[in-house]
Amino acid sequence: MAGSSRKKSDNSSGTLPADVDLETLYGAVGGEAAEEEDEPVMVPPVRLLPREELAAAALRVPLLATAIRLAHWVAPSRPVDQWGELGAELETLAAVELGLVPDDGDSDTALARVAEAWSLAVDLELIEVSDTGAADAGAGADSDAAAGDGADAGAGDAAEGGEVARPGVGLTALGSPESADPETVLEVWETAASIVAGTAVEAEIDLGVPDDPEKVSEDESEAEYAQLEEAREETQGLLDDALQVLYEARAFAATEAEQTVSLGVLAALLVAPEGEEPDEEMLGDITAVMVALDPMLQDLAGIGMVDYSPIDPALFAEEDGTEAADAEGGTDLELDQAQAERFGMARLTPLGVHGVRQWLLEDGYDAPLVGAHAQGDAVELLTGICAADNVLPHEEIREWLSGREPLSAAAELLAAARGNDVVAPVKRMFCGVALDHLGAPAAPAVREVLTDPELAGLATNWLAAQGDQDLAELDRAVLLWSQIDTIAAQLIDASAEEEQFRELVLEVTRGQQITELFAELWRVDHPYTTAVLEVVGELHPDKSTAKEARKAAYKARSKAGSQGH
Repeated sequence: MAGSSRKKSDNSSGTLPADVDLETLYGAVGGEAAEEEDEPVMVPPVRLLPREELAAAALRVPLLATAIRLAHWVAPSRPVDQWGELGAELETLAAVELGLVPDDGDSDTALARVAEAWSLAVDLELIEVSDTGAADAGAGADSDAAAGDGADAGAGDAAEGGEVARPGVGLTALGSPESADPETVLEVWETAASIVAGTAVEAEIDLGVPDDPEKVSEDESEAEYAQLEEAREETQGLLDDALQVLYEARAFAATEAEQTVSLGVLAALLVAPEGEEPDEEMLGDITAVMVALDPMLQDLAGIGMVDYSPIDPALFAEEDGTEAADAEGGTDLELDQAQAERFGMARLTPLGVHGVRQWLLEDGYDAPLVGAHAQGDAVELLTGICAADNVLPHEEIREWLSGREPLSAAAELLAAARGNDVVAPVKRMFCGVALDHLGAPAAPAVREVLTDPELAGLATNWLAAQGDQDLAELDRAVLLWSQIDTIAAQLIDASAEEEQFRELVLEVTRGQQITELFAELWRVDHPYTTAVLEVVGELHPDKSTAKEARKAAYKARSKAGSQGH
């Protein structure tokens, strides 16, 4: 597999300064965020740029753009050597003609850029190499002759082997970058990203070379192959996990700064066991993960998947740890941030979000988009939010409300919130969330449902929160039904916060005569009456109240059984 010509530097197999502490790597930029990661989350919904914008961004990626230009440059054909490469003379010519020579004139950098783009172009079939015989090779030589004597030398070398390079079927399918189909462009970029990622993983696997390969036995060869596969899977898993963290950062964070994760935080999240904070004993593993991820993220930055500031190479040379030690003693937050940035900072680009999502889908994960439930009417919105396992309700609601007239949107939402199905309480809860987004313009529609038994509690509470003081007191039966409905919504909703839920449980009994209250509650005709009373009996801190709730739950269950529910 080709596409990334990076080779490990001398530092990539080394370690960071030994006395760099955990706070420098981890605490300065991300400790608080990590504390919130108490349990794993499902793949969250993300926003994608329009396909046309993603395709345009892909064509601006320097590595892919250079590969495409190089494929056009070989037309109609160019001679190649016995390894299917241009050779030094033609690589130099390509670097000059395609503007790949850096400002400082470094020829090694220029040739490396050509070699990297050539490798990717061949893998993408933008360029194809074939043995076409001396006649075709001569044609390629004639084409190159106009470019100068250096090209003639390369053509002469290739003519002996009879191999030439021509634009491939991939370039034909892509066509001109100016008029290329966005879907085709994205398919090419996705393939390129997979190639680069695979090469990055391969480059991290270093099992050594036997002194005499011919003397390696079959058993030894199989053992080495198994070891190679294990190392490949481990490294690929590390990269996949890192990209998943960056993907979630893009999904949950609102600003670019919040979406950017320091390499120390990233490594700590991957090393620390679930539910635990990283400690000093994990520091060695954290730095090892950082050193492994650094070159791989650099490669992915080259294909436009991540914005990445790599580890400062000077850190590898700081054997005495002087600068790191200085950072330990600093109290200036800005200095800590700058110091942390020396250890690498990563953020998925919009292209990277698209690429990771494609990989997740290919691996069989549900990787939804924000707005997936906001394309229909209010019934589809509320039903979709309630049915989905991994959804960001507020984002779906914002998407649905965008561009809608507030009053009619509120009326449609309230109508959709009616019902007695198993998720109806959650629908009403999210209807209230949507009304909060709409604000005062929704008030007339909310007042219209003050006499509706299922919506009166929601409407009264919402209008009171808006400052409306001219509200009639709720009928006792409606009040009790609404309390059951509110707790039921929290009981059903997996994202409900425990503290808020416990507060609702306490609110039911606050200021009430307990015996009389539960004598009324078990008679409330609501699908979740029994479940709510059971949870009050389980969670209420007052033992006598909890006991009364359990007795009421028993009565409610018996009532439901006698009615055939």
